[in-house]
Amino acid sequence: MKKILALLLAVIMVLSLVACATTEKPAEDNKQNETTTKPEETKPEEKPADEEKPADEEKPADETPADAAEYAVAMITDYGDITDQSFNQTTYEACKAFAEKNNIEFKYFKPAGDNTADRVAMIESAVEAGFNVLVMPGYAFGGAIVEAAPQYKDIKFVALDVAKGDLLETAVAKAGETYDYEPDNWELSKYFDMSNVYCAVYQEELCGYMAGYAAVKLGYKNLGFLGGMAVPAVVRYGYGFVQGVDAAAKDMELTDVKCNYVYGGQFFGDADITAVMDTWYSKGTEVVFACGGGIYTSAVDAAKKANTKVIGVDVDQAGVIAKYAEVEGMTVTSAMKGLYPATYDALTDIIINGKWADYAGKIVTLGLVSGEDPTLNYVQIPMGDGTQWSDSFTTDDYKALVKDMFDGKITVSNKTSKDVSAADFATVITVDDQGQIKG
Repeated sequence: MKKILALLLAVIMVLSLVACATTEKPAEDNKQNETTTKPEETKPEEKPADEEKPADEEKPADETPADAAEYAVAMITDYGDITDQSFNQTTYEACKAFAEKNNIEFKYFKPAGDNTADRVAMIESAVEAGFNVLVMPGYAFGGAIVEAAPQYKDIKFVALDVAKGDLLETAVAKAGETYDYEPDNWELSKYFDMSNVYCAVYQEELCGYMAGYAAVKLGYKNLGFLGGMAVPAVVRYGYGFVQGVDAAAKDMELTDVKCNYVYGGQFFGDADITAVMDTWYSKGTEVVFACGGGIYTSAVDAAKKANTKVIGVDVDQAGVIAKYAEVEGMTVTSAMKGLYPATYDALTDIIINGKWADYAGKIVTLGLVSGEDPTLNYVQIPMGDGTQWSDSFTTDDYKALVKDMFDGKITVSNKTSKDVSAADFATVITVDDQGQIKG
């Protein structure tokens, strides 16, 4: 009997040792066997000096919640690319910095052509590659979102500068109806399900106003606006600029302020557009607000020959323009959108803070959020060297202007309907609306 008991005890001990040997290792030890794609180990791009750095950017990477690992971010460019020194590049840099900071996979995709079908194809490629948060900058994505979002309900679409009208244009057509390009006449929910889409648009008319007001206050009386294509965002910039020029002239009791106004019909400069700018400058134009991607090159080429000035757009373009022209001091100021913080903050809230419910289904207009600190606003002009301040218009003057705008003492129209023109906003200045150069 004793032998049998001893034998049983021996068997039990052996089984216990085997169980211990096959127990699963801690999760941390298993990580070495996982295959993951992580962001490049490169130094994050620095954001423009005049854009407020999001507070969350200071959070250590090891504070990232575990569920953030479920996300992978893809950016899809519009008709430009990530070196356009404007909208695409700033959005790309914000996505890249966010992903590197939080150890989240990120990649950008560039459509083969400038059309909805090619944009949809890139959305499909991104989804098939495992990306589930898609960032898309530019109104041109309206049609692609309407086509693709309903097919991928588990994908989060984050669209910058895509407005209600951009979505309606395709959504209404898909319903077999005719869109009249008056968004207020339509109920978007009847034509498109926004449940997995977030859109942010900007009040470009406000920073356009600031730039125009500043230019006149700084002593310029012969101005010009060169837009890219006459899309709503560019039109808002232009009409805001004219309103700012007019307001400053009125404040200064000037009656000899002039503003040429034209759209290039494209978002890049060329010889034909440069020729128009040459004519403007030769006839006395002192500064041109070049608004629309790479079209600034035509204004800069002409301004350099005439030893005159330009105004930048979207970001503080003083450095970009100086590098391109190989001449310092050509940029009077820039009408800026807070592209970087808008992108970074949205990704932080959606992925890190788990607040997608606060964003889904919304089209949010970003503008002034502070009357005391202009650098906190999503629309502004540079507070630093990017604006050529003088005794006639100081940073304190600018702060006072912003406070009046924030408090509602100054109102700026955002009308862009076809029955409105730039000249309609002129009360004491002369506007020469020259239509469109190309197309």
